[in-house]
Amino acid sequence: MYDVLVGIDNADDGRAVAQGDAIATLPTRTDEVTAHLCHVFRDNPEGGSVHQIGAVRRTRETLADAGVDCVYYEASGDPADELLAAATDIDADAICVSGRKRRPSGKAVFGSVAQDVILGADVPVLTVPAPNDS
Repeated sequence: MYDVLVGIDNADDGRAVAQGDAIATLPTRTDEVTAHLCHVFRDNPEGGSVHQIGAVRRTRETLADAGVDCVYYEASGDPADELLAAATDIDADAICVSGRKRRPSGKAVFGSVAQDVILGADVPVLTVPAPNDS
């Protein structure tokens, strides 16, 4: 079995679908892959659930259509730190992230979850580009 942690934010369904498409085309049988769909809440005073995130639902639909098993994972806190902790927790074989398109100055000022995950991960990280219309 090949376990992929999929870090999904709630800002862009297009990036989430692109992540699902990328996982569905991994060079292995789709029935051997489990996608752990993870959303990290920075702040969650209302007690929101990963199931309520539209981008997570779009990713699940894409993966289900391809025959990939999905499970849900949610956390609260710093997204990069929590994704890295989740990868350890589930013993992930890989992490899949997608970043926003930003200018270099924007990355310096605001940071990048994808960049922090790439630099901090002990497993391969699949970075999926944002679709051109995002």
